[in-house]
Amino acid sequence: MASTQPQSGRKRRSGSTRRRSRPLIGITTSDHKSFLAWWCDWISVWRAGGRPLRISPARPLRRPVDGLIIGGGDDIGAQRYGGEMQLDVRIDPARDELELELLARYLPERIPILGICRGAQIINIHCGGSLIEDIQTTYRHIRNRRMVLPRKRIEIEPFSQLADILNRRYCHVNSLHHQAVDRPGDGLKVVAHDRDDLVQAIESDRHPFLIGVQWHPEFLLFSRSQQRLIRALVDAALERKPAAVENGSPCRNAGSRGKASARHDRQPAPGRRAQQKQADEDTHDR
Repeated sequence: MASTQPQSGRKRRSGSTRRRSRPLIGITTSDHKSFLAWWCDWISVWRAGGRPLRISPARPLRRPVDGLIIGGGDDIGAQRYGGEMQLDVRIDPARDELELELLARYLPERIPILGICRGAQIINIHCGGSLIEDIQTTYRHIRNRRMVLPRKRIEIEPFSQLADILNRRYCHVNSLHHQAVDRPGDGLKVVAHDRDDLVQAIESDRHPFLIGVQWHPEFLLFSRSQQRLIRALVDAALERKPAAVENGSPCRNAGSRGKASARHDRQPAPGRRAQQKQADEDTHDR
């Protein structure tokens, strides 16, 4: 009778290979983000085949990532896009700086990037665009309801990258924002809008995967179409070859108002002790 031990060994090696092949996906968050919200981020990326890594002002990025999700959160400081300062909103200047630095670093390397809610807005600001500071103040006739469940109907532009990923022209999404993209930044185009004609998604016509959506697909774990968006990012990160890196940002006017300092463009590789510490932190995040 043939031994089954070699087969068992092959299975273990195969599993190990699969773990090693998961691309590292950085996810930016606030330091005060709730465990439940982070769990939704983590499980969405893990289910899609990626390895999630939390990035926040208190947990800055210490090693290269294969893909990047700029997550939702507090309002962006009005000074970043020439808006009027509002005293009744919560902002996170340290996170603004962190995410603008990440975009300045990784957009020229053309790694896949997905912006979610606030993330879509800061991508737009980095590329020189502007925001609607408060939807109901600017458009009093619009009832901007906040909803976690997918109740808002949006229309997606045909032949866009987003339409190709979601495989549909119309869908229902959630809505947790009071700001929105106003004027698209350089190299960006509007690819989805709602019934009030507010921008719901943007994408780049110069970058292989630079998409921003105003809703939260990570909260819609039960929606196959929304999870395809996360999977598309992970697949793009997996397929991307380091040798294919091109110089130059797809946003020619990147950061006319929001461009971060380039002093963090490259960080020295961490030593073994730092790598082990980061690995321990990754395990704790799970």
